[in-house]
Amino acid sequence: MNRTEGQDLRDRVRKLKDALERSEAVVIGAGAGLSTAAGFTYSGERFLRYFRDFSEKYGFHDMYSGGFYPYSTPEEMWAYWSRYIYINRYMDPPKPVYERLLGLVKDKEYFVLTTNVDHCFQKAGFDKQRLFYTQGDYGLWQCSKPCHNKTYDNEEQVKKMLESQGFVIGEDGTPVIPEGVIAKMRIPSELVPHCPVCGRPMTMNLRSDDKFVEDEGWHAAAERYTKFLRKAIDRKTLFLECCVGYNTPGIIKYSFWRMTHEWPDATYACLNLGEAFAPEEIMNKSICIDNEMGEILDRLLQ
Repeated sequence: MNRTEGQDLRDRVRKLKDALERSEAVVIGAGAGLSTAAGFTYSGERFLRYFRDFSEKYGFHDMYSGGFYPYSTPEEMWAYWSRYIYINRYMDPPKPVYERLLGLVKDKEYFVLTTNVDHCFQKAGFDKQRLFYTQGDYGLWQCSKPCHNKTYDNEEQVKKMLESQGFVIGEDGTPVIPEGVIAKMRIPSELVPHCPVCGRPMTMNLRSDDKFVEDEGWHAAAERYTKFLRKAIDRKTLFLECCVGYNTPGIIKYSFWRMTHEWPDATYACLNLGEAFAPEEIMNKSICIDNEMGEILDRLLQ
């Protein structure tokens, strides 16, 4: 697959602009690559800035690997995860990709379906009532059993865990280790979170197995998404897929393909560096742009 550049890029961007202008409803489907484009990288300099000590001790070289490491104690595990949660959930990404995407649709009837768990849409100003986070939220904990169908906000506890390791959170929200201080790689035992109902350990509200809690907020968002689609089916609808890969294609990609094929006035747009593709059955209703998300958004907003 060739990268979309030059005149081809200009033509496809113009076609997408026209589709946006004509659309009466926009359904955004967003995958992990959108946050990567916004600067939320999980390896390299950003990883080493916050996890160099863990990398040197345990031998992993990216945040994902560290999240699956079998730490010997919950104090060590939550020292790692509190850093992970804070920088990927409570800090803003360095690039305004989400804000630019909002600029494209803020005056439209839109809804967002995403497998991302970093809350970037809401932080960028997207309407909370138009968001469906299908796979969970770094900002929520749940009982590890689970013994009940409820989730819990973790911001306050996560900040305490960070501070217990020696981090100081600046006015801009950036956590730093003061000069001369060596960060601790464990938290005090009293900060380890336990379920307020049964006392078992808490865990992340992230879909990884059949223990994932779909709480009242999750079901309410799912219902709002369903209602939006019911109204959009007979309208000029743009399915705007942004940086969705093939880890869980059934949630966004395949459903977008199916609805584009079945709905009479639907258009499908796939924006994804290296993976911009549409099946033959909907090719005449599709716009595929193989380029970096930041560049595509810049051109769309010109």
